[in-house]
Amino acid sequence: MKLSVGIFFGGFFGALGILFFLVAFGTDYWLLATEVGKCSEDEETIMFHHEGFFWRCWFDGKIDENPSSMLKFWYTNQSPSKNCTHAYLSPFPFLRDSHNSTTYNSAIIYRGFWSIFMLLGVVTVVVASFFIICAAPFGSHILYKIGGGFFIAAGKFHVLSKVSCPKATYLILKL
Repeated sequence: MKLSVGIFFGGFFGALGILFFLVAFGTDYWLLATEVGKCSEDEETIMFHHEGFFWRCWFDGKIDENPSSMLKFWYTNQSPSKNCTHAYLSPFPFLRDSHNSTTYNSAIIYRGFWSIFMLLGVVTVVVASFFIICAAPFGSHILYKIGGGFFIAAGKFHVLSKVSCPKATYLILKL
């Protein structure tokens, strides 16, 4: 009885974790960044960037005096003049020609490793789910252990994807 309850909750939280992981993989809000430019004393123009695995978007806007409205601005009050481009190998939320090419090229390498580790994490989660689902009807503890090992490996790939891109980690922590 106790083992069945433990297996149920393990499978439930594993499935919930997979759902959150795949939803996070599909969104474009992994990296949120802002660039503040003052043209005059009274008005601030801010360029907002948000980036995911598939898309990189940016738009201009003005921020209110209340900094708690930032999340509301990101998700509900976006500018209609939003620009988006593919983000497969674009490492930073700025244009290539206006910055140092050495930094850009090394950032492409970081973005490549980040992409590889993130895709390996997603594939590992799918394989782990397959093992857990196949283990459920038969009650095989070996398949549960293999599935759990794949879940742990997926977590390590996810951590490596965050560690392999220090600029993104810095920008996320800065926000």
